[in-house]
Amino acid sequence: MNTDRPEQDYKNVMSGSVSRREGLVKLMTSETIGQTIVTILKTTLRSLLLASLIGVGAASAQSAVRVEVFKSPYCGCCGKWVEHMRQAGFVVSTHEVNDVPAARKQLGMPERYGSCHTAKVGGYVIEGHVPASDVKRLLAEKPQAVGLAVPSMPPGSPGMESARPVPYQTLLVRTDGTTQVFVQH
Repeated sequence: MNTDRPEQDYKNVMSGSVSRREGLVKLMTSETIGQTIVTILKTTLRSLLLASLIGVGAASAQSAVRVEVFKSPYCGCCGKWVEHMRQAGFVVSTHEVNDVPAARKQLGMPERYGSCHTAKVGGYVIEGHVPASDVKRLLAEKPQAVGLAVPSMPPGSPGMESARPVPYQTLLVRTDGTTQVFVQH
């Protein structure tokens, strides 16, 4: 067998002109053993990476946080806020209601913090154009509270994009109705 030509050696082994055992021993030089190990490792790593990506995707789909939004059928900025939340990874369902203040009251958000839509997520009430990052922080920290509110409809908040944004605050609404600044934007 010619060890300088592994392709020919392989053909000799496969055609039977040398014994399989003799040929395989000669074929398996340290170089080919190293190449075989590298190939096996690459294949294994690719498989593991693919499996982990599939697992992460499945876990993300299972752990996606659901947001339920109550909004007027006539409000366009509410739809933009819903899209903002979806882009942030939330699974959002909407309910067209003719009386948003009644929905807000039923969910327990004081009227004085009202805006154009109200949402439920993870046991909290979200009022108005609250950024998705603030909602994620709320869900991670889990404070004792009714939820978050961005009263009114400040230009520059999600869904209220503007060439002239104004500073605004996301308020943490406590169970007693008082608030504290959760985030200054």
